[in-house]
Amino acid sequence: MSLYDDAVLVLKGYEDQPELRQVYLDHLAGHPDGLWKSCSAGHITASALVVDPTRGRVLLTLHRKLRMWLQMGGHCEPGDATLAAAALREATEESGVPGLTLLPGGPVRLDRHPIPAPCNWHLDVQYAVLAPPDAEHAISDESLDVRWFGYDEVANVADESVVRLLRASRERL
Repeated sequence: MSLYDDAVLVLKGYEDQPELRQVYLDHLAGHPDGLWKSCSAGHITASALVVDPTRGRVLLTLHRKLRMWLQMGGHCEPGDATLAAAALREATEESGVPGLTLLPGGPVRLDRHPIPAPCNWHLDVQYAVLAPPDAEHAISDESLDVRWFGYDEVANVADESVVRLLRASRERL
């Protein structure tokens, strides 16, 4: 199965946010290249919130370009077999934490947000991943910093999209 086929299946199986889910499906139907950064009409991205539920905290990255505290994530790559694999790869690369595991149940949320030209939109498929006990993180080239925040601290440092992702992830836990 191709990454495109996986994305369509994942989105068709995602039961929340029906209007936004349809926007994603319509985008893919109209853009066979809609998973790739080169699609200037927008593209599907995959991200993951790194969660340590035993300590009530999440790992966020201070994004180098955007200068915002965000979940880990980014563009799909040709070697990604599934959206979930892309999200897990991005989370591992950007956090430096080995042994992350996807929270079962597929995506936690969808988030569509504008980005600077030449592209117009990121259509982000958001997952949650569980950190192993005593996970140690590292700062990647894409980050200015990587830091753990208590659940109650996230709203003070991140935007509402990250707060919504945390809320949905906690509900899934």
